[in-house]
Amino acid sequence: MPALLLPLAGFAFLDSLNLLNLGVTTAVVYDSRLSRRSPLPAGLSFIAGVFTATSTTGVCIVLGLTFLTQRVDIEVTPTVRYWGQLVLGLVLIAVASLSSSNGRQPPAWALNVARRSPWLFAVAGLVVGLGQALTSVPYLSALTMISARDELPTAWPLVVVAYCAGALVPALFILGLSVRKTMRARRLQRRLVRVLFKYGPIVVRALFLAIGVLLVGDALWHWRALW
Repeated sequence: MPALLLPLAGFAFLDSLNLLNLGVTTAVVYDSRLSRRSPLPAGLSFIAGVFTATSTTGVCIVLGLTFLTQRVDIEVTPTVRYWGQLVLGLVLIAVASLSSSNGRQPPAWALNVARRSPWLFAVAGLVVGLGQALTSVPYLSALTMISARDELPTAWPLVVVAYCAGALVPALFILGLSVRKTMRARRLQRRLVRVLFKYGPIVVRALFLAIGVLLVGDALWHWRALW
């Protein structure tokens, strides 16, 4: 179990740099300041919606993969494992090469919902969270690692929940800073947003590329040894 937590923490860190979540939270904060209202209802509703969608989808995916592997007789030989490692590495390299920072802008319809009824912003969070859960390479990789164990850890649902909560820490931190009225808190919030938007995509792409190259290199090395 401890050996599993370290890579999961790394994947959660990559997911925490999601610019769409940060962009929506930041936009809610700025829009609330302009209209002189608290950003907490809309911000917490959005974050709760994302958390509910990602954690629920994650638990269902692990259960589905576990059910499938128990019903289908699949022997994970070294050849199958290294082919899977090679494919995953190539996917990560492709994501690092093709990904862009266009996802930082929140959708206009989401902000309109926040203005009309902040608590309904949870619906926007559910939609965004479901899309992220089904397309996030780090999250899907983490779920695959959990379900691929011979026996699922006893507290694996808590691991999934903790992963989803950890991925939302930066958005919660930005929302928490917005509640404080001091100039120091506002400067820290602006600086944090600026740094995350500027360096977040670069860090994610660099880590994807590095992990992908390592996986491909390791798979090719062991494949040569097998043959």
